[in-house]
Amino acid sequence: MRLFVDANILVATLNREYPLFTWSSRLLSLQGKQHITLFTSPLCLAIAFYFSSKKSGKKVAKEKIEMLLNHIGITAIDEEITVKAIKNRQIDDFEDGMEYYSALQHRCDCIVTENQKDFYFSDIEVIGCEEFLLNLKNNK
Repeated sequence: MRLFVDANILVATLNREYPLFTWSSRLLSLQGKQHITLFTSPLCLAIAFYFSSKKSGKKVAKEKIEMLLNHIGITAIDEEITVKAIKNRQIDDFEDGMEYYSALQHRCDCIVTENQKDFYFSDIEVIGCEEFLLNLKNNK
């Protein structure tokens, strides 16, 4: 299963934001286990770096992002994805549109985010971190 991890999951993990950290850190630990591959976009990484640097400083934030890069694949946001996101009249939030098309291009099966309502236009599953992990546990 290929999961696209949204910025809010990354931020919660990097900044140890409870209660989400309990679930987000578990999700990120699944890379390579149970046939799960994790992906995120450069845009999500930039957002995560910004919020991590506000809490921990730029040096520590860079170290955290570097460590994260060892455990997660990076999708692309190119001209095609950008154009699709801006031209889709269903999409109000340009950033979410770019993340969505980036996830589609990398054949992700679902988007894991705490803002499921932001992806109301999605043709692939959009699920919260805790719900995903509970479903995974129940389907073993």
